[in-house]
Amino acid sequence: MTADADGWLRESIATTGGPVVTFRRGSGPAVLVLHEVPGITPAVLGFAERLVARGHTVVLPSLFGEPGREPTLLTGATQFARVCVSREFTVWATGRTSRVVGPLREVARQVHARCGGPGVGVVGMCVTGGLALAMAVDPVVVAPVLSQPALPLPVTARRRRDLGVDPLDREVLARRAMSGLCALGLRFSEDAKSPAERFAALRELLGERFEGVEIPSGDDDPWGYGRHAHSVLTEDYRDDFGSPTRRALDRVVAFLGERLEVTP
Repeated sequence: MTADADGWLRESIATTGGPVVTFRRGSGPAVLVLHEVPGITPAVLGFAERLVARGHTVVLPSLFGEPGREPTLLTGATQFARVCVSREFTVWATGRTSRVVGPLREVARQVHARCGGPGVGVVGMCVTGGLALAMAVDPVVVAPVLSQPALPLPVTARRRRDLGVDPLDREVLARRAMSGLCALGLRFSEDAKSPAERFAALRELLGERFEGVEIPSGDDDPWGYGRHAHSVLTEDYRDDFGSPTRRALDRVVAFLGERLEVTP
């Protein structure tokens, strides 16, 4: 499930925080796909192509890295270091919303105005996983998907439970959940980068409106998802019929279709 950036329309969307470079393709209600480290890789594009084929306009904001480049250990380490020192991402602090969320909310509103539909979906991954939740403070976001949310880095008990949103945003999200907002989360069961405590905190905040998909992993897993498996929809994805990640992808597609009223 890989692709390259050919065929995607590159455009710069103006926001109050500065221009955001995006790649767009498809038609229908929009889904923003927020890439993981090291950037918009072929695997991220491959996932995005699946959503295009299911009747969505997919918009990929380029937040760091070189779009279309295959991931390597060097590019991964380099881009992760840049995220760690960036002022746009809240990597260590608890109870804070990342600054990059503001411009991304503006992008979501502009994309919704262009594409129509009941709202916008957002899929975040790893360092951007929690951004999907933070973006749902804006009522235009009606389908947040948090795939292996990894920030703030879960190096203490407090950080493992933190959701990367400030107290005011938490209040808004709790009210939205009572009014019908649903969120979907994905993680591997043994993934220390995206710990189980974070999903527990999501359930406490959103109640039954949070659906958590936790894929069994470990050294003895029959599908080969080892204890270091992390990227559910991209690098650790297996497209074999009946595989847990294939079922997780199908649930993401169904969730976005339900919330955005798209029939494949």
